[in-house]
Amino acid sequence: MKIIDDFKKFALKGNVVDMAVGVVVGGAFSKVVSSVVSDLITPVIGMLTAGVDFKDLKWVIASKVAEDGSVIETAITYGNFIQTVIDFFIIGFSIMFVVKGINKAKDITEAKKRAEEEAKAAEEAARIAAEEAAKPKEPTEAELLKEIRDLLKAQQN
Repeated sequence: MKIIDDFKKFALKGNVVDMAVGVVVGGAFSKVVSSVVSDLITPVIGMLTAGVDFKDLKWVIASKVAEDGSVIETAITYGNFIQTVIDFFIIGFSIMFVVKGINKAKDITEAKKRAEEEAKAAEEAARIAAEEAAKPKEPTEAELLKEIRDLLKAQQN
């Protein structure tokens, strides 16, 4: 039972749940990006390269004809690799823009928080200054010395 309790504590922590949601969303996002690359970008690039389809790009190392007349090839299919690299760059750019947006929102929130803290600090400083101004002023050293001098002169007269 202790193992089950430990697993519950681990599995129900916020970070694990967040990570699971991220993995699911990332998988779905990967499918969307793959579709964008294969259905939108690859045909345009293929059109620019005289109708070459990336999926068909390969380097045939060896080929032989089977007994039933079909061709068996040993080939390096670098077209799929090119498509995967394009997928990677699109995902990278997309994530970069999402993270950039999140950071900008976080910066705005932190700036608002700092402004509120600074406003509170300014209010506190103004309150303290008002309290100091409301206190009766104690005479300065020079004023006390003048008063003593005046008292001494009055006694001499």
